Amino acid sequence: MKNATMWVRTCGAIVVTLALAVASAQAQDRDRGDRGDRGDRGDRGDRGDRGDRSDRGGYRFGGRAPEHMDGRYAHNRYYPDRGAYVRGVPGRPYVYDRPGGRYYYSGGVWYRGYGPSFVVVAPPVGLFVPVLPPFYTTLWVGGVPYYYANDSYYVWSQAQNGYEVVDPPGDQGASPDEPPPPPPQGGNLFIYPQQGQSSEQQSQDQYECHRWSSSQTGFDPTQAGGGAPPDQFGARSADYQRAMIACLQGRGYSAR
Repeated sequence: MKNATMWVRTCGAIVVTLALAVASAQAQDRDRGDRGDRGDRGDRGDRGDRGDRSDRGGYRFGGRAPEHMDGRYAHNRYYPDRGAYVRGVPGRPYVYDRPGGRYYYSGGVWYRGYGPSFVVVAPPVGLFVPVLPPFYTTLWVGGVPYYYANDSYYVWSQAQNGYEVVDPPGDQGASPDEPPPPPPQGGNLFIYPQQGQSSEQQSQDQYECHRWSSSQTGFDPTQAGGGAPPDQFGARSADYQRAMIACLQGRGYSAR
C-alpha cells in the first residue's frame, strides 16, 4: 500500500513537471511568433517603401504617377509626368508597333513598355490615331485646325481617316479663341458619362457621333468654315451641335 502511494505521488509529480514544461514551451513559441510577426511586418514595410520608389528620377514605381497641370492655351487638364513609371496602362489602350518599339495610347497619354512596367512618353510624330483625347483644345493656324492635349498636337487626315500626331505648329498665329466652328468631337459640349463609360469609350462615341452628325448636317468642323457656304455656316453649325447632343444622349451621356 505504501509503495502504491509513493508510485502515485511520483506519477503526479511527473505529470505536473511535464505540464509546466509544455506551458513554458508554448509561451516561448508565442513570444517568438510575436517577435517574428513584428519583424516580418517591419521587413515588408521597408521593402515596400523601397519598391514603390523608383531609382529613375525618384518617381513612384507602380503607384499613381506624379501629375502636372497642362495650362498651355488654357487647356487646364492634369496628366501624368513624362518619365513616370506605372505598373499598367489604364483602360483599354490602343497599341501601335513602331520601328522604335511598341506604344500604348490611352486617355490622351502615351506609354512604352519598360521591363515589367510602363513609362509615360511623348507620342511619335507621324502616327495616326482613330480618336482624339477625351479633352483637347482646338487651335487654328493658317486656317488649319490643330487639336492640342498633353503637350501633343494632332491634325485630321481625310486620307487616313484619323488624326496624325504632328510637330507643334508654332505659336505665331495660333489662337484657341479664333475658330468659328465647334471642334469635331463636341469640344464645346459638356459631356458626362451616365453609364460609367471609360474615357476611351467616350472618345470613340464622340468620334462616331461626329461622323454621323456631319453626314446628317453637311457640316464638318474639321474643315475650314465647316465646309459650309458662308451664308449657311450659322444654321449648319447649330444643326451639327443639336445632332451631336442627340447622338450622345442616345449613347448614355448627358450632353449640353
